[in-house]
Amino acid sequence: MTIFTPITLRTARLQLRFIDSGDAEAIFAIHSDPETMRYFSTTAWDDIAQAHEHVASTRRGYDDGSALRLAIVLAGEVIGSITLYGFDRRNQRSEIGYILARRHWGQRYMQEALAAMIGHAFGPLQLHRLEADIHPDNIASARLLQSQHFQREGHLRERWFVGGEVSDSVIFGLLRRDWEAAAHPAQ
Repeated sequence: MTIFTPITLRTARLQLRFIDSGDAEAIFAIHSDPETMRYFSTTAWDDIAQAHEHVASTRRGYDDGSALRLAIVLAGEVIGSITLYGFDRRNQRSEIGYILARRHWGQRYMQEALAAMIGHAFGPLQLHRLEADIHPDNIASARLLQSQHFQREGHLRERWFVGGEVSDSVIFGLLRRDWEAAAHPAQ
């Protein structure tokens, strides 16, 4: 039984859609770039098999409802992905994560994709809260989250080991009511 059924979200320039096996090479290209993976929770990939396993894991997430990962597509090219995961259905909460190919940084694509996924999370998925966990040095990601009305809520010391190095986390949270208030400010 599949929990998540195929969806496509559209923004002014992007399409967010289910990931399929044909996306493995594009996903590998993104995740094998050390600069793109600099603040990620794993090191850069070095084998295409990692991308194939990522696609298979994504498909399992659709089936069991544990994750909703969508490819970010620009003019037919997969340039990144955005994921809802760590669902706590009883408390209507999920974590959100994202990655974008480096050559597309600075063009506000992730801002569009994030807004679309947040709208889906608080709309059809009826979530109450979203959380994001980022590296403290990832200023661009902090600004992105704040542009979508996330609030910085905490700093967790030495939370992750990535590539043999220990890393802190900064936690951001967004409540549905704050998102809706920002989308429909009182007149």
